Amino acid sequence: MKSSTKVLLVLFFLTFIPALVLIKYVFEGINFSNNNFYYVFNGYNIAGLVLLGVNIFLGAWLYIRFLKSLKLSKAIFFASFPITIIYSAGLFLIATALNLQNELAIFLQTILKINGFYNALLWAVLWTLVYLLVMFVLYAYLCRPVQRVEKLALRLSDGRVREENFNIGTSKQFKDIEASFEKINYNYKEKENMVKQTDLEAQKFIPKQFLKFLGKSSITDLELGNQVQKHATTFFCDIVSSTKVSSSLSLEENFNFINSYLNIVSPIIRKHDGFVDKYLGDGILAVFPRPENAIECATAVCRAIEIKNRSQKSLPDVDARISIHTGEIIFGVVGEEERKSPTIISDVVNLASKMEEINVLMGTKIIFSKETLNELPAKYEFAYRYIGLITTSGETTALFECLENYPRKKRERLLHLKRVFEEGVRQFHDGKFLQARSSFKEVLRYVSDDKASYVYFNKACDKIEEDIS
Repeated sequence: MKSSTKVLLVLFFLTFIPALVLIKYVFEGINFSNNNFYYVFNGYNIAGLVLLGVNIFLGAWLYIRFLKSLKLSKAIFFASFPITIIYSAGLFLIATALNLQNELAIFLQTILKINGFYNALLWAVLWTLVYLLVMFVLYAYLCRPVQRVEKLALRLSDGRVREENFNIGTSKQFKDIEASFEKINYNYKEKENMVKQTDLEAQKFIPKQFLKFLGKSSITDLELGNQVQKHATTFFCDIVSSTKVSSSLSLEENFNFINSYLNIVSPIIRKHDGFVDKYLGDGILAVFPRPENAIECATAVCRAIEIKNRSQKSLPDVDARISIHTGEIIFGVVGEEERKSPTIISDVVNLASKMEEINVLMGTKIIFSKETLNELPAKYEFAYRYIGLITTSGETTALFECLENYPRKKRERLLHLKRVFEEGVRQFHDGKFLQARSSFKEVLRYVSDDKASYVYFNKACDKIEEDIS
């Protein structure tokens, strides 16, 4: 029991006994004269009236607190009980005023103007209507929390309610229901946060751009066999010399070494609106919606690795080889029900991997296909040169080298000799090896460290020796 309730009980009993003693003076103050009544005020009946009023007020307050401590069914019963008693007593008094001639009957006849059966019946009907109205209001008030419970239950069935606190009713039973709803809402909130966190973690394994390509909003929407064909650009990036470096490291150091470079490359890919489809050991397969983003990303990756090499003197320098190709790609979910994996499937990917072999052979850093060049905006300007042809699956495509990653002076020399180099490549593919050797020799005279020219020069020399023999 609350301390405030205890105080009210003490005050109730302190006023109850004096009120009980003085109540006779309250009734003695009522006087009748000429079918009318008047009240005689004196110290005792005034004190009795005050104490009686205070006692009734305290009793009503305690009774309301008592009802709040009960369950709904018991609260309805104990709230209805005194009202029904008062209603019954009222009907009894109306009947008394009609059939008896004592002081109480005369008092009621005077107050209610009861002078016949029909008049008494009218008062009885009116009293009944008042009783029904009071009972209706009482039940509506007591059952109002049930309506709130219904509304909250409907809202919770659609997801968590945004309010942090619920206000259903004031009885103990509904306070317990409030606590239960708040707990359910809290669990909804925790589940919602967990789903969001899971979705954020899932994006680290399945990029949101991949979901966007498939037209899905969440990883939970992915189903086996989901697929869509899109025009996009693939981006292969392989770390050069990583095998040599890794052989001198422990397993843990090897992982840390590879991750240190992947932690540089991956954010740059995202910054240029691409996403990583797969990590291939020390390599990366990424996808870009626009080819210009892939070109810009490639040059940014090369520069970032150069900066990393300068800051990490304890390990040998590494470099990146990047090949870029554009075409139709199928984005889909492969595997089986117990193990699903989103991936990209296309001849574009196969060609990009073949281009990686050319990258290794030519000693270039960034190469891209003619399909990628054709997709670039007309006003997009950057330094590049034609480096030859590649044939895969019976189809031949031209390859180009991006020169943006070279130092400014070397890039300017290569651009100045671009026509000579490209003419040498065409001569080589046409079987004009003597002319090709002469062209590449001229390039090497001005840019002695041009690896692509050096490779072509040696191959032209070999072809010439084969022809002579």
